[in-house]
Amino acid sequence: MTTNQQPTQKPPPPTFSLTYPPSLESYNLPMRVWLTTNSKSWDGLATSALVFDRRNRVLLLQRAAHDSMPLLWEAPGGAVDDEDASLLIACARELWEEAGLEAVEIVRVVSEGKGKEPGSELTNRKGTVVWRRFAFEVKVQQAEGEELAVQTDPEEHADHVWASEEEVLRERVGEKDIPITNAQMASLILDGFRRRREEAVEGERKVVQG
Repeated sequence: MTTNQQPTQKPPPPTFSLTYPPSLESYNLPMRVWLTTNSKSWDGLATSALVFDRRNRVLLLQRAAHDSMPLLWEAPGGAVDDEDASLLIACARELWEEAGLEAVEIVRVVSEGKGKEPGSELTNRKGTVVWRRFAFEVKVQQAEGEELAVQTDPEEHADHVWASEEEVLRERVGEKDIPITNAQMASLILDGFRRRREEAVEGERKVVQG
C-alpha cells in the first residue's frame, strides 16, 4: 500500500520512553561518549529504524526529488545529534521527525547480513568524511485495531510504502517500482526480516528516556 502525504503540521517531538533489551546497552550512550568508549575516530553516527506492521511489512520512505539520491527508497533515519541522550533516542527522534511515528521499543540491532557486525560505513563522494550507520528494529505506538498513520514532510520525502520481504527483493510494490538507495540499505532491510524469522526476542527489558 502506498499513500501520498499532504503537508501536515506535526506536534513537537514527545519525550520518548523506550524499552530495550540488555544486549543493546552499549548503544544507550550519547554519540561522543560512544565514539570515545569504542575508540573510534569516525566523523559521526547515523541510525535507521526498521518498523514492521502487523502484516510483517517494513516501512520505506521515498526521498524527495530535490534531495540527493532523488526518489529512491530507504528506511527512516538520519544523523545522531550531539544533543541526543543516546543512539537509541536518536533513532526514535529521527523516526518521529521523518514518519511521525512514536517509538516505544528498540527490539534489536541489525547488520548487513548473517555473521556481519552492526555498523555500516557511510562516506562522502571523496571518501574524506566517514560515518557509521546503526540500524534497529523499532516498535511504535499503535492503538488496537488501527493502522499506523505515517506523516512525512514533503520537503524531505515524496511518498511511503509498506513492503514485504519479497517486494523489497523485487523492488516493486504492486504497480510501483521502489528502487532502494543502495545495496547497503537493501542488505540492512533484508537482515531485519531475517532476524525476525530466526532470532527470539529477549525477555528482559531496560528503559531509557529522552
